Amino acid sequence: MAKLIVASNRVAMPRETRAGGLAAALLGALSEEGGIWFGWSGKVAETPGQVHKQTEDGITYVTVDLARRDYEAYYNGFANRTLWPLLHYRLDLVDYRRDTYRAYQRVNRIFARALAPLVDDDDLVWVHDYHLIPLAALLREEGVNARIGFYLHTPLPPPDLVNALPGHRALMDALTDYDVIGFQTRGDLQSFTDYMRDVAGAQVSFDDVVTTEEGQQVHAVTLPVSIDPKLVAEQAARASSQHTVRRLRDSLLGRWLVIGVDRLDYSKGLTDRFVSMSRFLERYPQHRRHVTMLQVAPATRGEVPEYKQIRDELEQHAGALNGRFAEADWVPLRYVNRTYPQSTLAGFYRMAQVGLVTPLRDGMNLVAKEYVAAQDPQDPGVLVLSSFAGAAQELEDALLVNPHDHEGVAEAMNRAMTMRPAERRRRWSSMRTIIEEWTINDWRKSFLALLADSRTTKPRPPGSRRP
Repeated sequence: MAKLIVASNRVAMPRETRAGGLAAALLGALSEEGGIWFGWSGKVAETPGQVHKQTEDGITYVTVDLARRDYEAYYNGFANRTLWPLLHYRLDLVDYRRDTYRAYQRVNRIFARALAPLVDDDDLVWVHDYHLIPLAALLREEGVNARIGFYLHTPLPPPDLVNALPGHRALMDALTDYDVIGFQTRGDLQSFTDYMRDVAGAQVSFDDVVTTEEGQQVHAVTLPVSIDPKLVAEQAARASSQHTVRRLRDSLLGRWLVIGVDRLDYSKGLTDRFVSMSRFLERYPQHRRHVTMLQVAPATRGEVPEYKQIRDELEQHAGALNGRFAEADWVPLRYVNRTYPQSTLAGFYRMAQVGLVTPLRDGMNLVAKEYVAAQDPQDPGVLVLSSFAGAAQELEDALLVNPHDHEGVAEAMNRAMTMRPAERRRRWSSMRTIIEEWTINDWRKSFLALLADSRTTKPRPPGSRRP
């Protein structure tokens, strides 16, 4: 019987509190179809390559241990010091090393060899994100003939930037071993088709089927990730009774709340956001003492030097901002490096009059959509959104800003705080309609339907199990 196999760097294990909306959607798909969630165990082990299996509620979780050196070179190295900055247009931060690239290939081969025996020809395999770009090619080498799809959750820069990566051709060619590739925005898809046509010499049809010179075909599509707006709205409405949410509300003493929620990452534009907040307090002194900004930024990838640097910079900026503007009974910026449950964040969003979502570059940014979904329909807040987030192509009634323009962001914050209720409701209603018409369940059902119906051409590899 056919099954769904989800492959990702990390697996959302049962009862894990860190699992968010995306994990819930994939778990929903696996629950409906029955199948396997495959990926790294999160463990570094003395004996790498050990496979762990756990079955619960009809889903089998299969995870693989890695050696310390492979984890450092594959995850902290090539994935997060080479690919991540490249995909977010930060060539100045790309650290390319042949040894980390070899580790990236080696770990993907370890995964392929562990996964291949579990795949039947009529299965659907759905691979997620930049950590696993070569996985389909390596599975094909292991004789896997099932349909394999790939979804890139990050942006994809244009060919001129991709070409700056040594070995870019091998990496991009590996994508043609998938049957379907999904991207967040039309611009990301355009970057892929431009590369395959102009650099790799492939043909691109009107419906974005890419055919390589060797006859490989892959169907590229735009399918933006979304959220479950009904769930977020229900969480937000219930959260008013949560102790943590009540404490935040009581501590504000009637002041307005501006909220930002992001991973601690240089792509999120947090340094620029703090500078913009400072500009806002400079230019609009009438708002001092009447508004508080809460920035939630859980630390991630702490072993990577660039992340240690951004954390130090943010602490300095936060201290300087508060040192300059704070008074004995008011602190303008609350900067918190911890994780909150999704239900608590929904309560924070509902309480906030302004959602400040200003990444320098983002594939989608689901916080923007969650903020909209969490609002009180009678008195909604205003979303200030970076035009460089994928969500900006859908949420056009947000106040769109360039995060590099600190004066412009300050102006948008003032506009948000002085906007009349009728305009706030009109803008919010338009954005709510958009996120209700395309939910995370629509996203995953659409991708899997495309994958199930795909008929792209894959030359059979040596050792193929299909006659």
